[in-house]
Amino acid sequence: MKCRIGCGACCIAPSISSPIPGMPNGKPAGVRCVQLDDDNLCRLFGKPERPKVCGEFSADDYVCGETRDEALILLTSLEEDTHCG
Repeated sequence: MKCRIGCGACCIAPSISSPIPGMPNGKPAGVRCVQLDDDNLCRLFGKPERPKVCGEFSADDYVCGETRDEALILLTSLEEDTHCG
């Protein structure tokens, strides 16, 4: 599966514990990454400062679903199911 251009769900729903330029302590779940532009595209895509976890994420039906809204629901559910604390 290829990413849906302009989706950005993977840059909003999950938490990211790695430092991100502009977010040195990472990103909480449900918070929009500061590197996500107005078109929901990553400003760091293809750049070395992009967190490794972001580069390793790959679109798949089980996390992306059929639509952006479904991706947000699926990724939020996965985040909640795997949250420690």
